[in-house]
Amino acid sequence: MSRNKPTLVILAAGMGSRYGGLKQIDSFTPQGDTIIDFSIYDALEAGFGKFVFIIRKSFEKEFKEIFNQKLDGKAEVAYVYQELDSVPSKFINPERTKPWGTGHALLMTKDVIDTNFAIINADDFYGKQAFKIMVRALQEIKEDSYNFNMIAYSLKNTVSDYGFVSRGECQVDDNGFLLDVTERTHIEKINGSLKRKNSKGNFIDIDENATVSMNFWGFTPKCFDFGSQLFEQFLEDNTENLKAEFFLPSVVNEILKSGKAKVEVLKSDAQWFGVTYKEDKEIVQEAVSKLKSEKEYPVNLW
Repeated sequence: MSRNKPTLVILAAGMGSRYGGLKQIDSFTPQGDTIIDFSIYDALEAGFGKFVFIIRKSFEKEFKEIFNQKLDGKAEVAYVYQELDSVPSKFINPERTKPWGTGHALLMTKDVIDTNFAIINADDFYGKQAFKIMVRALQEIKEDSYNFNMIAYSLKNTVSDYGFVSRGECQVDDNGFLLDVTERTHIEKINGSLKRKNSKGNFIDIDENATVSMNFWGFTPKCFDFGSQLFEQFLEDNTENLKAEFFLPSVVNEILKSGKAKVEVLKSDAQWFGVTYKEDKEIVQEAVSKLKSEKEYPVNLW
C-alpha cells in the first residue's frame, strides 16, 4: 500500500438509541446500500487506502459479512472494538449501557494506524467533495506533523426536521484555523428557527450559519499524543454518570490548548444528510435515489 494513501476511520460503535436500531447497517436503497457504503465508495475514489471500523463485538459478525467482501482486493481493512470495559477496570460500571463516546473511540485506534488519517461518523453522508478535499489535505501533511484539519459545514445544512441533534460549534480565526469547538448536545428547529439548549436547559438562539463539525477530522498519528490523560480525568469525574460521553471535540480542544498543534478548517458545501431519527430515513432514501438517477453513483456500488 502506498504510504501516501491515507486511512479512513469509521465511527460505528454507537447504538442509535434515538433511531431505534442499528442504523450503521440499515439499508437505504433497493440494492441494500448502507450510508457507510457511500462513504467507502467516495473514499476509495478520492484515494483512501485503508479502512478502520470502530465497532462493538455484539454486531461484529453482521458487520464483517457486509463490508469484508466489498473491500476485498480494494483496500486494507482493520477492526477495533469499543466496549464498555475498554477502560481501566476501576472505572467499569456494570450499569452503563452506552459506549464512552467518539473521543474514546479515536483513542482505541492507536495500534492500527501508522499513516495520516481521517475519521467520520458511520451514519452521516458527507458527499464526494468532502472526501476529495480531505485526501488532498492529508497527502500534503508530513506524518510527524502537528497540522490537523476538519471538514466544516453550515449548521442549517445539518439539522433534522424530526428532533434535536448534537453538533460541534466551531470558532474559526481570520486565517481559517480552529480556535475552539463546543459540543452543543441539543440543537432543534422550533417554528422554523434554530435554537439550542444552554446549560440551564433553556432554549436560546443559535446562528443558522454557524460553522459546525460533523466529526470529519483529519489527523496525523501525532494526534495520539493527546487525549489519554484527558480521558482518564474524564472517567474520574464521571464514574457515576451513566450517560456521560467523551466527545472528539474534547480531544481537539486539548490539541488546540497545547499550542503545539493547529487545526485548519476546510469548508465543504457538499450536501450533507444523516439519520438521527427513524423519520430521517425517508429523506435519505430520496436523496440517494436522486443521486443515483443523476449518475453521481452507479446503481450498483459494488
